[in-house]
Amino acid sequence: MTLFTEIALSIIIAAALGIIAHLLKQPALIGFIAAGLIVGSITHLINIDTNVIDSLSSLGVALLLFIVGLDLDLRELKNVGIHVIIIGIGQVLVTFGIGFLLSRVLGFAVLPSVYISAALTFSSTIIVVKLLSEKKELKSLYGRIVVGVLIIQDFVAMLALLVLSSGLANQGLGLISLGLSLAKGIVLAVILILLSKYLPRLLDLVGHSQELLYLFSIAWALGVSLLAASPYIGLSVEVGGLLAGLTLANSAEHFQISSRLSPLRDFFVMVFFFGLGTKMVISAGAIALKPLIIFVLFVMVFDPLIVYIIMTVLGYRSRTSFMAGITMSQISEFSLVLVTLGAELGHITAAEGSLVIIVGVITMFCSSYLISYSDKLYELLKPVLKLTERKMARPEETTPQEKFMNHVILIGAHRMGRTILRALESSGGRVVTIDFDPVVVNRLRAEGKTVIYGDITDPEIQEVAELKKARVVISTAPDLRDNEAILNAVRRENSSARVILTADDENSGRKLYSMGADYVIMPHLIGGEELARFILRDRNFEKLEEIKQHHLNFLGNL
Repeated sequence: MTLFTEIALSIIIAAALGIIAHLLKQPALIGFIAAGLIVGSITHLINIDTNVIDSLSSLGVALLLFIVGLDLDLRELKNVGIHVIIIGIGQVLVTFGIGFLLSRVLGFAVLPSVYISAALTFSSTIIVVKLLSEKKELKSLYGRIVVGVLIIQDFVAMLALLVLSSGLANQGLGLISLGLSLAKGIVLAVILILLSKYLPRLLDLVGHSQELLYLFSIAWALGVSLLAASPYIGLSVEVGGLLAGLTLANSAEHFQISSRLSPLRDFFVMVFFFGLGTKMVISAGAIALKPLIIFVLFVMVFDPLIVYIIMTVLGYRSRTSFMAGITMSQISEFSLVLVTLGAELGHITAAEGSLVIIVGVITMFCSSYLISYSDKLYELLKPVLKLTERKMARPEETTPQEKFMNHVILIGAHRMGRTILRALESSGGRVVTIDFDPVVVNRLRAEGKTVIYGDITDPEIQEVAELKKARVVISTAPDLRDNEAILNAVRRENSSARVILTADDENSGRKLYSMGADYVIMPHLIGGEELARFILRDRNFEKLEEIKQHHLNFLGNL
């Protein structure tokens, strides 16, 4: 089999299984690892050399961590809040500590236990952010907490890569080797920080040419990776790629670089995870079933439980704590990079590395469904979880101390909801706003508005908002599932109330009307009809200019 044939077949199989994973609502990387398992089995049987895949994998991980570094703004650590810092650091310390003890009890040596417990500590930023975005819950309270915790985990993972990549395989992690590793990393980081002061000038020079910017970015990422892995520094290409990205993170061109390199990164990342799959074949038979099951349960049950307990102690409601905890039920891409590095350095065996990779595949696969159906899981466990809530003032408590009657409930006060709120207040009606974005809630509260933090489908929120006494319920959330739940809740509690919902496409609008909605807001339809009325029917361009000025005034006040 020629080299071209090997690479072509590998890419075809990876693409096919990546598509299948996508159809199953799974991360594509699971498909890539499965493709590697298949090709690895074939090549292992017929004794084909996979060194080319290994070399391409190294390029992939260097570019992956380069772009991670580009997007990792360490200044964000100042903005995540003290509670998020407590949750993040508490989760990392407790998970690592118990994971290490568990690994030792299962018979693993000290150094492999360090790698395994570190790998089990970090959660996947890519998977969590993607799934929360699809659920429209990135801006919810628990979504903001989770993103803050992931930032802290990424920062700790970066330090872990630095510490564990000294390359001193025979010296282990003694104090001398640890200090030497940190010293080398610090020296390299200082040199790169000094260089980064002059890099923007060079980027401005080459930024006028897209080709030169593209080529320079690749050269910088691979050059720093090569320097970091050289005998003079003795770290790894992973650390080099990450440091290369961090030095450009504050440049004006970093978004452009990230965007331009993303397709190339995605290709090499596919090769990296594909390569992981091929390596798993060699040691798959040596993996014990007992540690595999225990580690999977540890990641999917115990890790979320740690986050839940910490947040409950801090005073968060059971729903917020549960929803945040369930997002931590998988291990990270960083974890796979970490154990791959450990295997290359001889710190862990191939079987130990493969064990973590299989734990990663299983937890990534299962957690995608857990996060997607977390609302239903919470409803199932709610009677038990409610018993753990602290009966005291909570960080998210926003309950108004007044009663409402014959009022309008507005669900969602961002963008369109903001406009509706102004119009309703100008007409003199009483409006109670409900939103799960704490930033929006705090802003409205500062303006003296009546606002409740929470989810209208939560019975407690319905009671506080006096849903039974409302005359109109308006939802600006475009998600069909959310609107179905809102409509069912209103019809169950207050059948006489008028219900106005929002849909972002015709099919959703038809379904909501068929379920009994009194009116469905379809912004694209309303906007098109309004514009056509001004231009084609009324030819009232003076009115159009008046509305334009009104829009500019409104936008200026946001």
